[in-house]
Amino acid sequence: MEVSGQSDRETYRVIVLGKNGTEVLLTRSGAGLCFPQVTIPRWQRVIENIAIAIRKEWGAEVICLFELPAEPPVDAQNKFQYVVAKHWRGFGESVVSLRWISIDDLREDSFVEPPDYSRLQRSLARCTALVRDPSEEPFTDLSWFDDLCEWVGGAIASRGLYLNGNFRQLNASPCFSLIRFETDGPAVWFKAVGEPNERECPITLALTRLLPNYIPRILAARPDWNGWLMSEAEGINLGETTDRSLWEAAAAALANLQVESIHSQGELVDCGAHSLNIETLRNLISPFMDVTAQMMKKQSKVPPAILGAKELGLLGERLQDALSLLGNLGIPNTLGHLDLNPGNLIVLESRCLFLDWAEAYVGHPFFTFQYLLEHLRRMCGADSLSEEGVIAAYLAPWERVVSRNCVAEAMALAPLLAVFAYAVGAGAWMQPERLSDPKVAGYLRSLVRRMNREANKLSELRSPCLS
Repeated sequence: MEVSGQSDRETYRVIVLGKNGTEVLLTRSGAGLCFPQVTIPRWQRVIENIAIAIRKEWGAEVICLFELPAEPPVDAQNKFQYVVAKHWRGFGESVVSLRWISIDDLREDSFVEPPDYSRLQRSLARCTALVRDPSEEPFTDLSWFDDLCEWVGGAIASRGLYLNGNFRQLNASPCFSLIRFETDGPAVWFKAVGEPNERECPITLALTRLLPNYIPRILAARPDWNGWLMSEAEGINLGETTDRSLWEAAAAALANLQVESIHSQGELVDCGAHSLNIETLRNLISPFMDVTAQMMKKQSKVPPAILGAKELGLLGERLQDALSLLGNLGIPNTLGHLDLNPGNLIVLESRCLFLDWAEAYVGHPFFTFQYLLEHLRRMCGADSLSEEGVIAAYLAPWERVVSRNCVAEAMALAPLLAVFAYAVGAGAWMQPERLSDPKVAGYLRSLVRRMNREANKLSELRSPCLS
């Protein structure tokens, strides 16, 4: 099956180093040596699927370290990508003929493809660098997983838990990691983050103090790795269900979390949450529209529609008016999330846990609910009954804080302003190097067109807040 001209599978060559970095796992043909390869599903977690394929086909377990960046010039026809890994243990027979080769015995002409020798040297240089700031790329070091296992074992021992040796690696890069460890009791998760998501660690640790009922239990933290260890959240993943009652429970939990966060705004901003209050958003309209105008001029194809200066000017005025009206309603700023994914919400019998706060913000609460509502519509379609129940569940806690009329008026304004907050909040529009990527520029243009449609709907409906 082909999707847009691409196969639904992709091939990776895996550079597997021995534990001490003096050997590498290779296959041999009549023409020479090459790195063994695995083929995995496209559009799924790369690291997790590589590990699954290696266990199945090679009878081995590896720790993935990082994907190797392509060497210039990049050959568009090259069907291989490379991942660097460290051998952890073997436990079965391999269906592929593999052998350990001493790195000292290898030369450029040892390989079927001579450039593979330089790839090996680049990998070794990164893994064995003697001069390195451990906090910048902690997960390139060949011994980091040994250190992690020792640390995790010590952190859980005080709770009467012990690692049983099984783990599941979902993510790997020089400064990011996500691993599930099995124990003789409940599983635990280790997560570490780097740029541009470094803020997630201090925000998460702050939330465990400020709003502990909504965050998995944190067992320990590793500031030098910007990481933390947490208990596994046992419940139903909201991204895997369309059960109306569970979505209503999650919506109510989101509202209650936000109400409880009202008095923690300053501390959350200090920890790294985006500050997106009304005044900040108003000040961003003009510069954002200037950047948008330039992006529209660079659009090469029609459709989609190109918005001209007059349309963008009117949109900017409507955003200013809508923000003024929203600010006059008196709904307090709270904790919010610019990218609330139902896959990161775990619904339990009596509460809901929120797992990922990389895009936390402090600002109007209803924007976050609009993002959750958008996911519901994608999953359930135009099911008005399900949507109405979820909306009612979210608004009920807010109607105990502000008047029902104010809540209704804010909900009318939120579809337009939530898109704007999302577009400006992450900051890609302020980074010329990112705007040079056609995909990023195209996506931002699509958000502006969405804003324009929402602004037109708001004007046509003449909701009570605009009367």
